[in-house]
Parts: sequence; structure tokens; C-alpha cells
Amino acid sequence: MSKSSKDPVGCKSQLRPRFTEIATFMRAPLAESFEGLDIAMIGVPMDLGVTNRAGARHGPREIRNASSLMRNWNPATDIEPYGLARIADVGDVPIDNLFNLDEAIKHIETFYRHVHNAGVIPLSAGGDHSITYPIMKAIGADEPVGMVHIDAHLDTWGEFYGSKFHHGAPFRLAVEAGVLDPNRCIQIGIRGGQNTREGYEFSRAHGMRVLTMDEFSEMGVDAVIAEARGVVGDGPTYITFDVDGLDPVYAPGTGTPEIAGITTVDALRLLHGLRGLNLVGGDVVEVAPPFDQTGNTAMVGASLMWEILCLLAETVARADS
Repeated sequence: MSKSSKDPVGCKSQLRPRFTEIATFMRAPLAESFEGLDIAMIGVPMDLGVTNRAGARHGPREIRNASSLMRNWNPATDIEPYGLARIADVGDVPIDNLFNLDEAIKHIETFYRHVHNAGVIPLSAGGDHSITYPIMKAIGADEPVGMVHIDAHLDTWGEFYGSKFHHGAPFRLAVEAGVLDPNRCIQIGIRGGQNTREGYEFSRAHGMRVLTMDEFSEMGVDAVIAEARGVVGDGPTYITFDVDGLDPVYAPGTGTPEIAGITTVDALRLLHGLRGLNLVGGDVVEVAPPFDQTGNTAMVGASLMWEILCLLAETVARADS
């Protein structure tokens, strides 16, 4: 795809040595406001919603570091995102109460309402998966969004040890809040043992397409892509990628790993197959550096974020044409 007339603001910094300057997502410019932006890359360093192994609060910082390996042009899709959209790293969501999950959720929602009201598409790095609920509350307030959800877990469970806000519940909460359309949701790569059937019963009862890892393996990536596109249709759609959707061989640094997951090759093919959807945002969550001894998970998270950035930039270019 050829470049648009937009100033490719990220290109100059991309040409500098990767180990120099302040670490930003993809070495994009650091912006202090949303003015003039099409896409804002945002860190959400919060893992108060984790039910077992914490550490995802450190994800945004390590993803930023690893994302210095990203470049300007995506040969697989021929997308040059910085030539298609005005993109910047706007820093992290300020969370004033680090010890109160309910308040943190409110701070995240408030921040993303400002993003949405500015007409900017958010691309976020978590943090645990509980962050996606307040993001959806902000961007789905005017019209419920559909969702392509890659994960080992459904995240449609109910209250856990006294809190409804946790990383196993964001999509149940979003459906109940009316900001996520369950009939336009597909959950891909689901696997692993559970203590109850609650999440499965909620997802299926509300019309969400649950595509287990067994089905993924049997269908193949191309059929899964077709299924996803059919489910979300032409409406506004959000992509959320929990790195535990991948096999822990590729992403060991996460709080709730499950064996027998998606390969990185298939993950990229899946994301490439989502080109042309009406995308309104995306996130990569659950990168937990304390469990990431080699730094590979952060690099994988940065690569997934880069692929989603390319999809979002193409969405901006279509809207401008």
C-alpha cells in the first residue's frame, strides 16, 4: 500500500539507532496530548485484577523496550502505518490509587473517554485483562462494539473473592454494561481446565462464538479467519490479544499460561486475515516480565502490537479516502 499525504511522523525516529533516545512504543514520537493524532499507543500498567501470578503491571515498560525492534514497513501486508496515520505514544494511564482496583478501573475509563472524545483510536499495552472492560466502556458508550478475542480463557466469569473486577471477568461486565455486543464476539484459542462451567455457560448463553483450541487446530487458520469475519461483520470491532492465547513455548512470561496454544506463526496469519474490518481499537495484555526470563514474551507482545497497529492505520486510511 502506498503512503498517504500524511506526515510519516514515526519514520525519522525509526532510522536512529535502536538503543538510543527515550523508549516509546515502536520508537514513535511521545505526545503530551491527543491533538492531531489518529492513533494513540497507551500503556496501562495495572495488574490489580490478577487472580494468581502478578507482574503484568510491568508489561508496558518492557513492551516499549522490546518494540525498538519494530520497523517502518510490514512486508507481509505491505502496510506502512506511519505513512497512513498520525501515530504517537501518549504515555501511561495515570492511576492515582494503586491499591484500589475499583478506583483504578474508574481512572482507566475516564482516560479512555478523553481518547474517544478526541476521535483517536487507542492501541493499548497491559496490564492484566481487566483493563479491557473500562476501555470498552469508553469506546462502546455510543454504540456497542464487536470483538475478536484471542485468549486461552473466556474471561466471562462472575465475582471472584468479593470483586467483580478481575482479569477473568471483563467481557461479562462489558456485555452486562451494554458496551459489547455478544452476538458479534468471537473468542479464539480457548482451552485449559476450569473449576466451574460458569464462563462457558455465560458466553454461549449470550451468543458469543467460543472457538476452542481443538477447533482451531481442526479448522485451520484460514477457516478461523473466515469464521471471525463472519461473526463481527461490518460493525465497529475491537481486537484484544491476551498473550496466554499463545503456547507458553512462545510466551512464558504471563500469569496464567496454558499448554497447547496458538503458535506465533498462526497468530500473525490470524491478525493479517483481519484486514478490512471496521476496527476501533485494540490491546495486547498479560505480558508479565517477572516470569519472562529471556525477554521473549515482551518481544512477542510488541510484535503483536505492531501487527494490530498496522491494521488500525489501514482503517484510518480507508476512513480518510
